[in-house]
Amino acid sequence: MAQPYISAIESGRRKVKTAAVRARITEGLNVPQELIDAGQSDSYGRWEPSPELRERIAHGHRTGRTDLRTADWIGEVLATQRRAEDEVGGADLWPVVRSQLDAVTRLIPGTSGEAADRLMLLAAEHAHWLSWVAWQNQHRGAALGWLDVAHGWAVDGNHTDMASWVQRVRAFYSRQSGDPVRALRTAEAARHVTGASPAAVAVAAHEAAIAAAAVGERDRARRLSDVAFIDASRVPDEADRPGWLYWLTPTRAQLQAASVAYACRDWRAAAEGIRAALPELEGYPRDRAHFQQRLDDAERRI
Repeated sequence: MAQPYISAIESGRRKVKTAAVRARITEGLNVPQELIDAGQSDSYGRWEPSPELRERIAHGHRTGRTDLRTADWIGEVLATQRRAEDEVGGADLWPVVRSQLDAVTRLIPGTSGEAADRLMLLAAEHAHWLSWVAWQNQHRGAALGWLDVAHGWAVDGNHTDMASWVQRVRAFYSRQSGDPVRALRTAEAARHVTGASPAAVAVAAHEAAIAAAAVGERDRARRLSDVAFIDASRVPDEADRPGWLYWLTPTRAQLQAASVAYACRDWRAAAEGIRAALPELEGYPRDRAHFQQRLDDAERRI
């Protein structure tokens, strides 16, 4: 299959309409057999987590041997899907990601020890992604349900960065629901998870800063913003951050600082920070539009 044709599919200019083309793509990607039918089951289109998933995880520490090559492949695919969601949204990817999670959890009962912990992290990453997409599509109850599942798997697998991240996302949900006091408390808890990496602490501190500004604690917000920026600056390379924090580049850290300045009504600092970082958002149309709107507003208020 020619690269221009593949690029057209990726950009949305062309649609895959025939089974033959799907089969060629599947073969070219070396898709594991258990994922060939991904997205074909009606259950994969439902927003809420199923009881079967919770039951499967409950048996996660049974002894046995499991071939983890499928999990490795799924992890690589999820990394690509995170980036795709940034550009096109996640609703169309939902059935595929949901089926991948099902494949991961089917492996867990046959594993133990570090292998089981590794699968639980992968399951938690999927559950968090599903939570985020559900929230963006106004399925708030389902989003919270998936977040609960993700947090449980993160804790069971002793993955401190994911546990911190899930709490940070919960804080974001609380703030978006009009409860900044709860958001601040939850974000502070996320920031102080023992063993969390600088990247995890950075995003939690940023959320705490935004929540602090929302409750009128602007000095506290500025201090937390400084903490977030310093910690993010410690991990400028993607390889040094958890996979789900691939986006925490120096540019994003600068934009987060500008967002706190905006929340604190420091209009000049907000405008300067956004203006400097905006050119780096060319590949992210939704984010660019959001920050352009904030820049325009901040400049009007100076």
